[in-house]
Amino acid sequence: MQKTAWVAAAAAVLIGGGVATYYFLQDEPPPPPPPPPKIARDPVRAAPAPVVAPTIRHPLGGVTATGLPELEQSDAPLLQALDELLGKKWRAYFLPESVIRHIVATVDNLPRERLPADVMPLKRVPRPFVTTGKGAALAIGARNSARYAAYVSVVAAIDAAKLVAVYVRFYPLFQKAYEELGNPKGYFNDRLVAAIDDLLAAPDLAGPIKLVRPMLHYEFADPALEARSAGQKIMIRMGKDNAARVKAKLGEIRKLVATGG
Repeated sequence: MQKTAWVAAAAAVLIGGGVATYYFLQDEPPPPPPPPPKIARDPVRAAPAPVVAPTIRHPLGGVTATGLPELEQSDAPLLQALDELLGKKWRAYFLPESVIRHIVATVDNLPRERLPADVMPLKRVPRPFVTTGKGAALAIGARNSARYAAYVSVVAAIDAAKLVAVYVRFYPLFQKAYEELGNPKGYFNDRLVAAIDDLLAAPDLAGPIKLVRPMLHYEFADPALEARSAGQKIMIRMGKDNAARVKAKLGEIRKLVATGG
């Protein structure tokens, strides 16, 4: 259609130029042309931007929407599938509503600066944050890592291949939730791999990790640590040994989902 419009415009210019030349060469000037008719014109609109297909770095194989519920009805079948994989004890740590949406929002925010507490699918870690020392000696307490022990044990016991099989089975719903979150052209599995890579890049720190408390919440005294992503700061707070166990499982999962790139 664009080519047709261009040809028509070119023809109009050529014909108009020919008529003007004919009248210019006559001995007598032609009668004045009638005033142009008034034609209502549509406002000029910018041409629509070309549709660019998103680049998918890590496509998942075996994904099908056959037999899946709507996203709003997905909690019960997903929780049942996870029960079969993990047993029912894991539910003590998990919020049972809008599970896929919570997981997607958490994954999307982990590599960012902040992770809003209300998006996480996990219940809050019991017992308060453990510190030691005061003033310039304020640091994460050695016993703080014990707060995460139950969560880390659940993660370490997961069969990565079976977990990824559940993920692939429900993947269209994860993708839909990711698009609803404001990523209509994004591919959720790529975001998952990016979040895993960010967590794996968290530094392994030995010795006391110094803190400051400028207001209500603790912050890392080292500005370089405080500037790290929300996910990496969680890894640091849980302690070196816990982080190592979580990283090992994340590495297994990454090998299974990070295909094609």
